[in-house]
Amino acid sequence: MARALIHMPATARRGEVIEIRALIGHPMETGYRPGADGRIVPRDIIRSFVCKYNGEQVFGAELHQAISANPYIAFFTIATESGTLEFTWEGDNRFAHSEKMTLTVSAP
Repeated sequence: MARALIHMPATARRGEVIEIRALIGHPMETGYRPGADGRIVPRDIIRSFVCKYNGEQVFGAELHQAISANPYIAFFTIATESGTLEFTWEGDNRFAHSEKMTLTVSAP
Protein backbone atom coordinates (compact mmCIF):
# COMPACT_ATOMS: atom_id res chain seq x y z
CA MET A 1 0.00 0.00 0.00
CA ALA A 2 1.38 3.37 -1.00
CA ARG A 3 1.49 6.35 1.32
CA ALA A 4 0.39 9.68 -0.11
CA LEU A 5 0.96 13.10 1.43
CA ILE A 6 -1.25 15.95 0.22
CA HIS A 7 -0.83 19.55 1.30
CA MET A 8 -3.59 22.01 0.48
CA PRO A 9 -5.62 24.59 2.40
CA ALA A 10 -8.75 23.36 4.19
CA THR A 11 -10.52 26.67 3.51
CA ALA A 12 -10.37 29.33 0.80
CA ARG A 13 -12.34 32.31 -0.47
CA ARG A 14 -14.36 31.91 -3.69
CA GLY A 15 -12.14 32.81 -6.65
CA GLU A 16 -8.89 32.40 -4.68
CA VAL A 17 -6.04 30.55 -6.38
CA ILE A 18 -4.85 27.70 -4.16
CA GLU A 19 -1.71 25.60 -4.37
CA ILE A 20 -1.98 21.83 -4.06
CA ARG A 21 1.06 19.62 -3.44
CA ALA A 22 0.93 15.83 -3.65
CA LEU A 23 3.64 13.26 -2.99
CA ILE A 24 3.31 9.47 -3.11
CA GLY A 25 5.76 6.88 -1.87
CA HIS A 26 6.68 4.64 -4.81
CA PRO A 27 10.02 3.18 -6.04
CA MET A 28 9.45 4.09 -9.74
CA GLU A 29 11.66 1.28 -11.09
CA THR A 30 12.55 2.02 -14.73
CA GLY A 31 13.10 -1.54 -15.90
CA TYR A 32 16.68 -0.69 -16.92
CA ARG A 33 18.52 -0.95 -13.59
CA PRO A 34 20.31 -4.16 -12.59
CA GLY A 35 19.57 -5.53 -9.13
CA ALA A 36 22.03 -6.99 -6.62
CA ASP A 37 21.93 -10.34 -8.46
CA GLY A 38 22.75 -8.71 -11.81
CA ARG A 39 19.27 -9.23 -13.25
CA ILE A 40 17.25 -6.28 -14.49
CA VAL A 41 14.73 -5.08 -11.90
CA PRO A 42 11.27 -5.25 -13.57
CA ARG A 43 9.62 -1.96 -14.53
CA ASP A 44 7.21 -0.63 -11.92
CA ILE A 45 6.19 3.00 -12.43
CA ILE A 46 3.21 5.22 -11.79
CA ARG A 47 1.85 6.09 -15.23
CA SER A 48 -0.76 8.73 -14.43
CA PHE A 49 -1.94 11.21 -11.82
CA VAL A 50 -5.35 12.92 -11.90
CA CYS A 51 -6.99 15.43 -9.58
CA LYS A 52 -10.77 15.94 -9.75
CA TYR A 53 -12.55 18.81 -8.00
CA ASN A 54 -16.18 17.86 -7.34
CA GLY A 55 -15.94 15.27 -10.11
CA GLU A 56 -14.38 17.58 -12.74
CA GLN A 57 -10.75 17.01 -13.68
CA VAL A 58 -8.65 20.09 -12.85
CA PHE A 59 -5.19 18.56 -13.32
CA GLY A 60 -3.65 15.49 -14.91
CA ALA A 61 -0.15 14.24 -15.61
CA GLU A 62 1.34 11.34 -17.53
CA LEU A 63 4.47 9.98 -15.86
CA HIS A 64 7.36 8.06 -17.45
CA GLN A 65 10.53 6.21 -16.41
CA ALA A 66 12.55 9.42 -16.03
CA ILE A 67 10.49 10.49 -12.99
CA SER A 68 12.27 9.94 -9.66
CA ALA A 69 11.07 7.69 -6.87
CA ASN A 70 8.33 9.15 -4.66
CA PRO A 71 6.93 11.51 -7.32
CA TYR A 72 6.03 15.01 -6.11
CA ILE A 73 3.52 17.10 -8.06
CA ALA A 74 2.51 20.71 -7.36
CA PHE A 75 -0.19 22.66 -9.19
CA PHE A 76 -2.72 25.46 -8.73
CA THR A 77 -6.50 25.61 -9.09
CA ILE A 78 -9.23 28.14 -8.33
CA ALA A 79 -11.54 27.64 -5.35
CA THR A 80 -15.02 27.81 -6.87
CA GLU A 81 -17.23 25.94 -4.39
CA SER A 82 -17.01 23.76 -1.32
CA GLY A 83 -16.48 20.12 -2.05
CA THR A 84 -14.06 17.25 -2.45
CA LEU A 85 -10.80 16.95 -4.33
CA GLU A 86 -9.98 13.38 -5.34
CA PHE A 87 -6.40 12.44 -6.17
CA THR A 88 -5.75 9.24 -8.15
CA TRP A 89 -2.46 7.59 -9.08
CA GLU A 90 -2.37 4.59 -11.47
CA GLY A 91 0.57 2.52 -12.61
CA ASP A 92 2.11 -0.76 -13.62
CA ASN A 93 1.14 -4.07 -12.01
CA ARG A 94 -2.45 -2.85 -11.37
CA PHE A 95 -1.19 -0.16 -8.99
CA ALA A 96 -3.97 2.25 -8.03
CA HIS A 97 -4.22 4.63 -5.09
CA SER A 98 -6.78 7.36 -4.32
CA GLU A 99 -7.08 9.99 -1.64
CA LYS A 100 -9.82 12.56 -0.93
CA MET A 101 -9.52 15.96 0.70
CA THR A 102 -12.26 18.44 1.56
CA LEU A 103 -12.15 22.13 0.66
CA THR A 104 -14.53 24.63 2.29
CA VAL A 105 -15.08 27.76 0.19
CA SER A 106 -16.47 30.97 1.69
CA ALA A 107 -17.78 34.14 0.05
CA PRO A 108 -15.09 36.55 -1.25
